[in-house]
Amino acid sequence: MPSRRVLDWLLDEREPAARYLALRDLLGTPADDSEVRSTRAQIPRRGWVAAILAARRPDGSWVDPERLYTPKYRSTNWMMLVLSDLGLSKSVPWVRESCEFWMARSTATDGGFSISGAGKSHHCYVGNMTRALIRFGYDDDPRVRSALDWLVRTAHPRGGWSCFGGGRNLDSWEGLSAFAAYPRAKWTASMTDCIDRAAEFFLERELHRQGSPYAPWSRFHYPVHYYYDLLVGLDLLTALGHAGDPRLRFALSVLHRRRRPDGRWNLDALHPDVEGSLEEWFRAHPGRRPEPFGLETVGRPSKLLTLAAERVLARVEGTA
Repeated sequence: MPSRRVLDWLLDEREPAARYLALRDLLGTPADDSEVRSTRAQIPRRGWVAAILAARRPDGSWVDPERLYTPKYRSTNWMMLVLSDLGLSKSVPWVRESCEFWMARSTATDGGFSISGAGKSHHCYVGNMTRALIRFGYDDDPRVRSALDWLVRTAHPRGGWSCFGGGRNLDSWEGLSAFAAYPRAKWTASMTDCIDRAAEFFLERELHRQGSPYAPWSRFHYPVHYYYDLLVGLDLLTALGHAGDPRLRFALSVLHRRRRPDGRWNLDALHPDVEGSLEEWFRAHPGRRPEPFGLETVGRPSKLLTLAAERVLARVEGTA
């Protein structure tokens, strides 16, 4: 449990999304509690969500209804991913309208989701979109169930996925995140097998051992979009029930080391936070560099990262 001072900071009524997440995830307050219900009702009315909604178009999109994926990271896809993290559900009419618009434009004939709604589904897009829709309350929707089945069918036989068809990699965490959001009681045998193999892929690499050391993985970000870092891995693997696995020790040591003396965690960077060949590519193609989007200030304490870190630590301590 965070200190009283940190908890009071997270429970500040001026940011109802953070307050709701702290009540739900850290204090375990029941969903039907009057304080939880009243806080959740305030989420669209002030703070981060209200600011995002101010840019929403009447048709349910952001920026351009014909381009849901670009410009990065301001268009519909990215706004919906952020909003799905902030405690909203399809019971809110505008959430339902935007979800239906998003799905209508993205449902692919192969069973998953694609950026254009035509052609083959793309792993990163399917994983992210499916996770968001489950969080919005669409876990029983046949389009979401079809996307989960697509993720099972397209997983590597030895566990994990690849966003670009070049072999398994830690960056391809999005498929596993969809299953972490999906209620465990609804996992089928084939899903469970797929999830177990994918989780083992991360664990056997201790969440960081792949290729040369990559500094952005040790920095913490929000939004993460489709990028990976150690807090992403910890939140994902502990949510899937692996909080007691000793192979999390390296990532947990980084998490503890990054904790501020006052018990909070900073927002280290906004994406694209890249190095090496990716940074070289952006330098060669400056017009393709996405516009960073953030809810909090880089270099300052982050409520969303502190919530994620405390959520991880609560799961780990619960297995001790």
